[in-house]
Amino acid sequence: MKAIRRFTVRPVLPEPLLPLHHLARNLRWSWHAETRELLQSVDREGWVRAGGDPVRLLGSVSADRLAELARDRRFLRRLAAAAADLDDYLAGERWYQTRESPADLPAAVAYFSPEFGITAALPQYSGGLGILAGDHLKAASDLGVPLIGVGLLYRHGYFRQSLSRDGWQQEHYPVLDPNELPLDLLRAGDGSPARVTLALPGGRSLHAHVWQARVGRVPLLLLDSDVEDNDPAAREVTDRLYGGGSDHRLLQEMLLGIGGVRAVRTYCALTGHPEPEVFHTNEGHAGFLGLERIRELEGEGLGFDAAVEAVRAGTVFTTHTPVPAGIDRFDRTLITRHFGDGGELAGIPVERILELGRESYPGGDPGVFNMAVMGLRLAQRANGVSTLHGAVSRGMFAGLWPGFDAEDVPITSITNGVHAPTWVAPEVIRLGARQIGAGRAEDALSVGGSARWDAVADIADHEIWDVRRVLREQLVQEVRERLRASWRQRGAGDAELGWVDGVLDPDVLTIGFARRVPSYKRLTLMLKDPERLRRLLLDPQRPVQIVVAGKAHPADDGGKRLVQELVRFADDPRVRHRIVFLPDYGMAMAQKLYPGCDVWLNNPLRPLEACGTSGMKAALNGCLNLSVLDGWWDEWFEPDFGWAIPTADGHGTDEERRDEVEAAALYELIEQRVAPCFYDRTTRNGGPGNGVALPVRWIEMVRRTLVSLGPKVLAGRMVREYVERLYAPAARAHRALGPEEARELSAWKSRVRAAWPRVSVDHVETATAAPLDGTAELGATLTLRVQVSLDELAPEEVEVQVLAGRVDPADVITGARAFPLKPAAGPDLDGHWVFEGPLALDRTGPFGYTVRILPAHPLLADPAELGLMAVPPPPVGDGPGMVLR
Repeated sequence: MKAIRRFTVRPVLPEPLLPLHHLARNLRWSWHAETRELLQSVDREGWVRAGGDPVRLLGSVSADRLAELARDRRFLRRLAAAAADLDDYLAGERWYQTRESPADLPAAVAYFSPEFGITAALPQYSGGLGILAGDHLKAASDLGVPLIGVGLLYRHGYFRQSLSRDGWQQEHYPVLDPNELPLDLLRAGDGSPARVTLALPGGRSLHAHVWQARVGRVPLLLLDSDVEDNDPAAREVTDRLYGGGSDHRLLQEMLLGIGGVRAVRTYCALTGHPEPEVFHTNEGHAGFLGLERIRELEGEGLGFDAAVEAVRAGTVFTTHTPVPAGIDRFDRTLITRHFGDGGELAGIPVERILELGRESYPGGDPGVFNMAVMGLRLAQRANGVSTLHGAVSRGMFAGLWPGFDAEDVPITSITNGVHAPTWVAPEVIRLGARQIGAGRAEDALSVGGSARWDAVADIADHEIWDVRRVLREQLVQEVRERLRASWRQRGAGDAELGWVDGVLDPDVLTIGFARRVPSYKRLTLMLKDPERLRRLLLDPQRPVQIVVAGKAHPADDGGKRLVQELVRFADDPRVRHRIVFLPDYGMAMAQKLYPGCDVWLNNPLRPLEACGTSGMKAALNGCLNLSVLDGWWDEWFEPDFGWAIPTADGHGTDEERRDEVEAAALYELIEQRVAPCFYDRTTRNGGPGNGVALPVRWIEMVRRTLVSLGPKVLAGRMVREYVERLYAPAARAHRALGPEEARELSAWKSRVRAAWPRVSVDHVETATAAPLDGTAELGATLTLRVQVSLDELAPEEVEVQVLAGRVDPADVITGARAFPLKPAAGPDLDGHWVFEGPLALDRTGPFGYTVRILPAHPLLADPAELGLMAVPPPPVGDGPGMVLR
């Protein structure tokens, strides 16, 4: 019979074992090998049954076993050491606390994300965005950055994936009981659950409890709408990650952004944690946090426009999508219903809210509310997640800064990184520890430091190869277990599955491909020529085996068809021992998959992969990348540690032809370069590994991967960049913009915008030592005198610049450098000012310049911030855009 009520009975630990509770409920165990090993030793079979979750493990271990451990002196010594180590980790000074000027850094940073991938035991993620957010929190903890994570607690997570007999994706939504997860309910001083509340149309309310996960030093607050005081619809708001229609999705994002700020305020008030000075929104889903902060400031007497400036100063916005289709956009009428009369944020005119998300640029849709557009308008600092993605983002959002070239759009980039202690196999860590010591190896993985990574160069070839073989063998066993379980779910009996014991070979070149399954990631590019792929898999001298995994969104039938196509190919008895599809891709699978593969394949449509961190995780385990030059690989690829798949960019919109060309290039690379390198063996005589045939060139590429890529791909490097380039400047801007300064800046911007239609470049004169006749000598200097009209603006309120550089055949300046000009005279009777300055001709070849005027204010983060620029009229003859040769 089904229970009418469910609750969790917590174990009563013997007093000597009480530190186990502390260790199990801090998620540092998920990346700290010694703590995890201690927890596993409580009951190794129980650990497996609990899915690697120590909270569930402790809830199921027998009283006899607990009593036995309480008498085990060796276990108690290990327990005491682990507890002391965690206490030292939580309280000791780390990188952040040892900066030269720690007072200049933010007291706290609130980091908002719709998903967080911390551990498989807390399944609150769908893919790369969530895993990146989890790695961000872990690296911040290792570095001592005072971060507060904010997200939602999804009672069904994303979904669990299985396959039907014919290979069609099936979704399952198991119920997650937060009482059985490594979470604690945030409680008020009287012991009652802390809660936040949002107003809904029609006089309804949305209440949410706040659960806390401890991610090392970082608290992660997860809002949960499954509260008894909510009506049935409101209780379902946090049911599934990325589920439901537009209204459901909007409510999730309102709860994340608005409710998230309220949860942070509650948490800080209850615990004494410093209030955040910087708010970081990871993608546009949490963008409503800016509106809640505007509401707070308006309640303190600041007007809307001034509040916008104050909020922008302390906000960082990270975009992860390279395509407009990946951005959340809501119908304006839906926004009006939820923020109008009787809705949330009462007191803020809904028209002002709508204006923040309006697509007010050519090609934009005036009928929608764009979350990324609002995110950019409410953040003074924004970034993409790789150098290439930064450039793509500047082009995609250039319409918000009309008249500016894409390279001038104020969106920078910080390339993603991955949390090495989470993703590097223990065997690889031990290999490094033997070379440089356990403590130094742990420090190199968490913090970085190229000197420590350089020590990998001294590890013997046979040691590297032995570890790679062990990891491949472990993957083979993992694949067979998962494949057998998958076929049982598909309806096969044990008598039909004897062939599974022969799937994959630990001595065969192994290629991995695992990710979400949107069309642009091209799961099935490898199937473009099925016969050629079969020949690769079954080559008698140089065989290849491929492990594939990935989930399609439940509403994406196109993605599901791609999964089915791959599964049907892999089901073919001729090749099923060489290619497998593993359902239910997640963190637990990934932690075996990345280390066990020799090559990590990534073949998206360039430039649609924002970063692609799975290849980073593989690289940290000595796996070589075979990838299109997209995301991070475009930035750091070198032939010494991988291969670049050529792209057919010139084929434009003919995607079928482009896929054919790029698939052929992929096959060619594997046949002619990858497989020969793996199977080309050399026998060395003398020294360690004497007489063993080794792929010397391959091993050297593994070594170069670890030495050269290792320090770059770390999440520690990424978080340090966020601190130094975005968080610290945002904190300084936040402190500089008190109420009076915010009002002054808001009034100044209004005055500049009103005057700008009458700001112009009226005349440009060029003087040189020798007459210009279309050519000039390298090293010569031009003196520019520019006459401008500034209306009522003062010279110090603008910056007059000359932009100069090489020009292409259309006279477009490329690689332009800006040089400021200084006021020299004015105003005359007509109100004109004269600015002048030198321009050194420091490059040969076709050369040109132009002039522009930008607003200038010490509280602007970028001259392009207002999206205002004045330029000369198109030149006639030798005007300001003339070309010098």
